Amino acid sequence: MRNDGLTAPQGTALYVGAVLGTGVIALPALAAETAGPASLLAWLLLVVLSAPLAATFAALGARHPDSGGVSTYARLAFGERAAAVVGWCFYLAVPPGAAAAALFGGAYVAAAAGGGAVVTAATAALLMVAVTVTNAAGVRLAGKVQLAAAALLVTFLVVAVLVALPSADTAHFRPFAPHGWDAVPAAAALLVWSFVGWEAITHLTGEFRRPARDVPRATTAAVLIIGVLYLAVAFAVIAVLGPRAADAEAPLGELMAAGLGGDARYLAAGAALLLTFGTMNAYYAGAAKLGAALGRDGALPGWLARGSRAGEVPRRSLAVNAGLSFLSLGVVVAAGVGAKPLVLLTTGSFVTVYAVGVAAALRLLPRGSAGRAAAVLAMGAVLLLLAMTGIYLLWAVVITGGALLYLRARQGREPSPISVVASSSSTPSRDSESR
Repeated sequence: MRNDGLTAPQGTALYVGAVLGTGVIALPALAAETAGPASLLAWLLLVVLSAPLAATFAALGARHPDSGGVSTYARLAFGERAAAVVGWCFYLAVPPGAAAAALFGGAYVAAAAGGGAVVTAATAALLMVAVTVTNAAGVRLAGKVQLAAAALLVTFLVVAVLVALPSADTAHFRPFAPHGWDAVPAAAALLVWSFVGWEAITHLTGEFRRPARDVPRATTAAVLIIGVLYLAVAFAVIAVLGPRAADAEAPLGELMAAGLGGDARYLAAGAALLLTFGTMNAYYAGAAKLGAALGRDGALPGWLARGSRAGEVPRRSLAVNAGLSFLSLGVVVAAGVGAKPLVLLTTGSFVTVYAVGVAAALRLLPRGSAGRAAAVLAMGAVLLLLAMTGIYLLWAVVITGGALLYLRARQGREPSPISVVASSSSTPSRDSESR
């Protein structure tokens, strides 16, 4: 047991930040525009699908706690090439995803304070700086900050729903499916972004004090919290805003304004910043650890390997991740295309990570165990997510090609590294936190 590791409440907060994230900021309105009140069925479907996915990754994390996360599970199940592919898909999905999340948060600030695209971009950049600095200080600080941010975030969302519900009108639910029942799957496809994140904390399972006990506890608590909050916010958006929901760029702000007046949009901007910070904080922490593990195992340059062991701070990998995130932000701001392309590229990569991770679980988890049963159900969920993602899986194909080419080039100039997965979950030295 590690006395300085993450606790179950801190792990729950990291999960809430990673999964709840920016989906609740804008997607309830987009889903309502697509399917009307029937979009609630899409939300419910994805809440149900997320439960076996979360349970599968929790079982893997508790059984194989390592900073490599899904990449480690793929190596144990299918070998080095599969590990490299899934590692690259995750590592290279975080920068565009972080840039998109930061832009979502910045848009709320611009909506409340004015300033348009300039304020949006500036806020996004400041969020990236804040998250980078927090993670550079170490995962223990990140976990404590995340716990506080998650508590404030949940409070904001609960308040937004409660103050708005007195303005609800049951007439807003008629007709229930104005665009037909076939619009529900289309709405669900939009909402995939909202439920990406269950794999992110697998890279931090080695940081828990008691992984076998605390990871499942954190996962169970997070599934319940996230499911209730998503459904509550989506219900309130339709019940209170009605047809106006389709045009609401900041639905959370409109909910607060309905109950507290127009100035409540500033509170909504604060909530949006907390949501965004929580998402980025969890993903930066997980990606930094993953990059170090990939460097350790030869799937990325060995220069990144420092910080792969539990308790160490992977500052080199963090710096690369932060640099790529700023690059992604700069490209879309300069091109004026907004966050949508970043969202779609990120979703394609993460669905691929899910597919490989669940397939690995079917090989690694003991037959007859609860985790194995969850993995069987999760595979059905993943196949559905793959169908929803469609053409945007091409980005994951490009990343896969890059990973395999890198492995081939590396094997031509140096011997394959000896896996040190077992050592990565050992207790760190006294001075490891300062490395």
